[in-house]
Amino acid sequence: MQAKVNELKGEGQKVQQQLTPEQQQLLIASHKLVANKAFGWSRLFADLENVLPGSVSASRISIENVYKDGDRIKAELDLGVLSRDYQSVDALMNNMNNSGVFQAELRSQDLQKTERLTYTEYTLNVIYTPAYGYAPVQNTDVASSEGGSN
Repeated sequence: MQAKVNELKGEGQKVQQQLTPEQQQLLIASHKLVANKAFGWSRLFADLENVLPGSVSASRISIENVYKDGDRIKAELDLGVLSRDYQSVDALMNNMNNSGVFQAELRSQDLQKTERLTYTEYTLNVIYTPAYGYAPVQNTDVASSEGGSN
């Protein structure tokens, strides 16, 4: 089977070498379109909700790139979050980096002051790799949902 796989890969490389530059660009664009269609916003929001501490709020999310890495869809995100203290943002980045779903890196911070509030907007560069299957369910109090009966 491995010999057959190697043979097919070789044939695929031969075909790609025969493509014109315009055809190569079209192929790349079509692969990107397929990757974008496979990206799930609902899944991203559910995964993000699972790692956000209560003292941190997401202010903006923009997707810079969606691509396929092997058989996995990945997305490069520009994530803006608001917090009054850096420790909460540090906890967020630790949660993300330990989740197996996100890889986060701090890019910038911008102090914001209003008449009543002082907070900072932090910008994170995030690589998002959705896990296989369904998004994890939020932790809930099982006893209260079952009516507390013993």
